[in-house]
Amino acid sequence: MIEFRHKLPSLKLDGVHFNGTYNNRELGFPSVLTTTDPELGLFLHTLRSNIYEDRSLVFIDGKILVTNKNWIRDHVHVMKAMRHWEYDLKSFLNFIIATQREDGQFYELVKQMDDYHWMFVNEDCRVMYPEDNLSLVRLELEADIEYLVVEGAVYLYRTTGDDEWLRRTLPRLEKGIEYITSDSKRWDEAHGLVKRPFTIDTWDFTSQPDAGTNRRIDENTPMSIMHGDNSGVYQAMKQLAWLNRRLGREDTARGWEARADRLRENIFRYLWNGRFFIHQLHLGHDGIDELETQRLSLSNTYDINRGLTDTAQARSIIEEYMSRRAHTDCFAEWFTVDPPYDTFYVYKKGRYVNGAISPFTAGELSKAAFNNGYEEYGWDIIRRFIDLTKRDGTVYFLYWPDSRPQPELGPSAWGAAALISAVDEGLAGINDVGVNYDEICFAPKFPVTHYTELRYLTGYEVSGKLVDVRYILTDEGMRYDICSPAKLIHAHMLMPKGRQCGRLLINGENAEYRRERVGESEYINVSAPACGNLSFELLFG
Repeated sequence: MIEFRHKLPSLKLDGVHFNGTYNNRELGFPSVLTTTDPELGLFLHTLRSNIYEDRSLVFIDGKILVTNKNWIRDHVHVMKAMRHWEYDLKSFLNFIIATQREDGQFYELVKQMDDYHWMFVNEDCRVMYPEDNLSLVRLELEADIEYLVVEGAVYLYRTTGDDEWLRRTLPRLEKGIEYITSDSKRWDEAHGLVKRPFTIDTWDFTSQPDAGTNRRIDENTPMSIMHGDNSGVYQAMKQLAWLNRRLGREDTARGWEARADRLRENIFRYLWNGRFFIHQLHLGHDGIDELETQRLSLSNTYDINRGLTDTAQARSIIEEYMSRRAHTDCFAEWFTVDPPYDTFYVYKKGRYVNGAISPFTAGELSKAAFNNGYEEYGWDIIRRFIDLTKRDGTVYFLYWPDSRPQPELGPSAWGAAALISAVDEGLAGINDVGVNYDEICFAPKFPVTHYTELRYLTGYEVSGKLVDVRYILTDEGMRYDICSPAKLIHAHMLMPKGRQCGRLLINGENAEYRRERVGESEYINVSAPACGNLSFELLFG
């Protein structure tokens, strides 16, 4: 039997204090303690602190809303990490769901009336709250809100398992996806895909001279099809199938899955260039230049993590980023778009989302790499971002191509959340595939790090659910002990490079397993019932 050598947390290991901070300030959800150094734990602490700083309250219509930020897009992207510790995940999301327009459209942001976002849109895309001096607005050109509301609802439901809330909410979620896939402003019938005005990826302004104050869609607005909108709707359809199945609605679930399959076919037919997804497919206009089919935009990383690609397609996208890293003049390959436009609206190349380097691309790319056979590359991205945060003391929203921060014009918490998710769901590989971690996909990649013994903790504070993983790697083999609420764990465990599994022990007993290769990486797969504690020992052969 492989024995753990040290207890964690500890003040000193072998008489030396170097493995953690004095009061373990790095502990939280998620967090890590190691026998080597506190670097990864402090990185997660820095990311969590960044997100904490953006937490705020909105007071509207007699309600108190907890937001991060006061745009549902940002809020849902941050929920990816925030769900682990936030105690109020409901108020802002429920407000956006409750104010859904009759045709299914959701509003997205709450702003002061003298901020004038409400003047950027027509009257049917705003609701005024004069007593609070606030406006509720949908920037009409946005095509990502409906699927993001579904994503946020799934994050919330997983932390609660509240079936009554789901029964009340699910019809509104479905109505939103029906809207985005049928309204003539949103849906291109000829291609069977979601459309938007010509913007940079998922952003909220066009290249037109009036883009700073006009976020409408009218008959003269240049329209395009962007892959990220469609991968988001694809994911939402799959999520709606899962939610319906939770309520026993099998026929409805299969219907959403069939629609998702048709959408996926159209995405690949019109937007896949053989290596990655093109930036924009223009509808009846020529765009700005002739580079759209070779322009790599940030949503390619999201496309992978939304389940749109198979392993070969995911690896092709990742390889494109790796190749561009080798040839770029930028300090990193985490582009918003590459190549950038000479100018898009008022933004020169390298400025803002026109070619800046982004932590949300880095986080999503790292997670995609961890989960598609490029584990060392995924860890390399995390290592490089650890160095950036040590240099700057925090994570910034965007970076100039030479690595200087661009702190203005966006929320740094969005990128911080993506990086936390890369560690939690990629490196640690702890994925809640049920509710409250009652069913877990456990796919750890710790052998690619320099750590040989550690303790990793994650869960949901709001529901008191803890997943506690202990890991050790020795010359004899490696061992994982998992304490969790799971009734069933599907393990997909990465073998160290050059090592083979000779035997697998589950709770000390010999067990059958399957080998799987992902790229050049070898995994050991097994599913096992769990009741509190489960131990996997992989003995090298």
